[in-house]
Amino acid sequence: MLILNDSLQTCPIHKLLIKYCIPAIVSMMTVSLYNTVDRVFIGHIPDIGALALTSLGTVMPFITIILACELLITYGAIANLSIKLGEKNQLMAEKILNQVPGLGVMISLLLMIIFFIFKTPLLELFGANKIILPLASEYLNVMILGIPFYIIGFSLMATIRSEGNPKRAALILIMSCVINIVLDPIFIFGLGLGIKGAAIATVLSYLAVFIYVFYYYSIGKSNLKLKWTYLKPELSLIKPILLFGLSTSLVQLITALIQVLFNRSLAYYGTSLSIGAFTTVTTITNLALMPTVGINQGSVPIIGYNYGQKRYDRVKLTFIQGTLAATVIFTIGFILIQLIPDILIRFFNSDDSLLPSTTEGLKLYLFSLPLCALTTTAPNFFQAIGQSKLSIWLVILRQIILLIPLILILPKFIGLNGVWLAQPITDLIIAIISFYLIRKEFKRYSSV
Repeated sequence: MLILNDSLQTCPIHKLLIKYCIPAIVSMMTVSLYNTVDRVFIGHIPDIGALALTSLGTVMPFITIILACELLITYGAIANLSIKLGEKNQLMAEKILNQVPGLGVMISLLLMIIFFIFKTPLLELFGANKIILPLASEYLNVMILGIPFYIIGFSLMATIRSEGNPKRAALILIMSCVINIVLDPIFIFGLGLGIKGAAIATVLSYLAVFIYVFYYYSIGKSNLKLKWTYLKPELSLIKPILLFGLSTSLVQLITALIQVLFNRSLAYYGTSLSIGAFTTVTTITNLALMPTVGINQGSVPIIGYNYGQKRYDRVKLTFIQGTLAATVIFTIGFILIQLIPDILIRFFNSDDSLLPSTTEGLKLYLFSLPLCALTTTAPNFFQAIGQSKLSIWLVILRQIILLIPLILILPKFIGLNGVWLAQPITDLIIAIISFYLIRKEFKRYSSV
């Protein structure tokens, strides 16, 4: 540990960023690829690719809600697990680990019941019309069956990082992604199952993670073990898990609400295919965003440690270099979007009927991209230096106070373009506010 601390305090910042950020970027790009693969193959289903993408767009709020429930357990478990391991309390750490499967089963069953009972009205609420509804239902029916595998499997996979084996966790994620990539064309095209085949491939990749993590924690080389004697749910252990994971979960639930608002606004001011265009646009956006998320994750230990050591010069340099790197990535993405939007879009769907609306939406939705690195790095920075309330406030300001009203108001004046412009205008405002807050924080360092 001494060597690690010395390196965080003395190693050149750019070298530390490379060391800590590259693995995180690889991990986040794997996650992004995981979410992208289905959309690529679905968008190229013969004759119905555009409709299939649109149906997937109406299912996305369901997927985000499932993700919110997984993160509720994941973040709560790894936070409590890390604390107990730091206290050298192996027994309590093991008991916390053993709460994950039971908690995952309870939440999964609740979601499955709600989704099966209210599937049709929810899909209609999320933007599905009579044409889209059958395809969306076909995909969702399979995904609902995979909820336990995803929530339990991915929650336990995350705890492997806290146990001290991040490489294994990353390899499991890559394995799952590869399985999905291999199975997608087999089920979609080879077996002719279409959008249902994409869902089956995804659920099987979840199942692979589920099986492996149970093997790892039962008879594998894990330090902590899943044991029948500890699997019984204990309220005293479940409560802190839920409390620690609640804030991250709420952010995802807000994201689901925003997805619904986008879908309904796009369908109202455009057509049902506008939702398919939005699915492609958000996928391309995530591909540009994920490396920056990796930079944020890699920066946290560097910023946090040097802030604790009162090495404010290194704190500032880490943030500045990380933000510059994010700006370069966003600028490259912006240039590609402006120069070759057709190529990027056709990678996901070759239907000419979807191309014009997607191209226009992509350019409008990401017109402020090069200026928006601060919107992702600033909240992360404040969280890293212990100002979590300010970090949360920036997220609430961005998602609830600004974005939701803009989605509802702008289209009333400028139609469909107002839906596309709501996000970039929000990001520009948050970038300006973030610049002011960061500048104020840096000035404080000068006076210390």
